Amino acid sequence: METSNMKTTPRPESKTRWEQWYVLANHWKSDLEFYVEDLRFLHHLVDKYLLWITKPENLAMVKKIQARTFALKKDGLGLEAEITKHQKALGQMVEDPSREPSAEVNAKQGQLEEQFAHFVKRFRDNRKETFKITEYVIDSESLPPILER
Repeated sequence: METSNMKTTPRPESKTRWEQWYVLANHWKSDLEFYVEDLRFLHHLVDKYLLWITKPENLAMVKKIQARTFALKKDGLGLEAEITKHQKALGQMVEDPSREPSAEVNAKQGQLEEQFAHFVKRFRDNRKETFKITEYVIDSESLPPILER
């Protein structure tokens, strides 16, 4: 009898954990929104100035970084959708503490944590590479004839 009561009565630490994970998911989503917006802006900026690049090797480098930036933005949006879905499951756990904790929810939390950390690392690497290529292109390109007058 005591055992069945333990199943339906939530452990306080479980509810606290779900709430903490829910808040953490909010932080991840907020960060992802910033990163995706930053990638969108960077992609737009590269598109705008692509026409000024005259050297084929520079154009190839810029197009490569542009493709990486686009793919990273797409991955960020996908991760944000996964986090939103997970957050809904966490919200249900918080609202109805009598629900049996799901092993899937626990596993998904760890998986999303790893995916988020990996995304942030890729974002930073992309940013460094973009700045490095931009600096190289600016230094190696000659001004368009219209700007030399």
